[in-house]
Amino acid sequence: MVTIATFNEPSKAKHLKTRLQDAGLKADIHNEGHLQQAVFMSKPQANAKVLVTEEDFEAANKLMVEWEASDPEIGSAIRCPQCKSPRIEYPQLTRKFMTPSIASILFALKIFPKEFYCQDCHFTWGKDGDPLPRPAAWETFS
Repeated sequence: MVTIATFNEPSKAKHLKTRLQDAGLKADIHNEGHLQQAVFMSKPQANAKVLVTEEDFEAANKLMVEWEASDPEIGSAIRCPQCKSPRIEYPQLTRKFMTPSIASILFALKIFPKEFYCQDCHFTWGKDGDPLPRPAAWETFS
């Protein structure tokens, strides 16, 4: 299964899932809201992901383009501002092994800002859609 859309609200993801299923496509929802609240200590953002099978991705994408113009709930899907991918994570860190535990401490201490992250083009941005400024010290590592 691959991500076709990412939403802040699970109800909007459920709405899209229902529309895709009504169109004859297999769809499911993965919700990371509890993980984001508990481990990353943040208000859930980009937490409700609608998944379709790889075979149905192209058909689902065409339907979404049609529906986005007429259905505000589907039109509110979060996409990468750079490449328009729906494969978004918030905060920007992996959900594997110990990284979430360490990250939660760094986020709580405000050492790292929470950003949206595109899994396809690796672009990161803040809640307003603009890239977040990097500390000057990071430029020496580039």
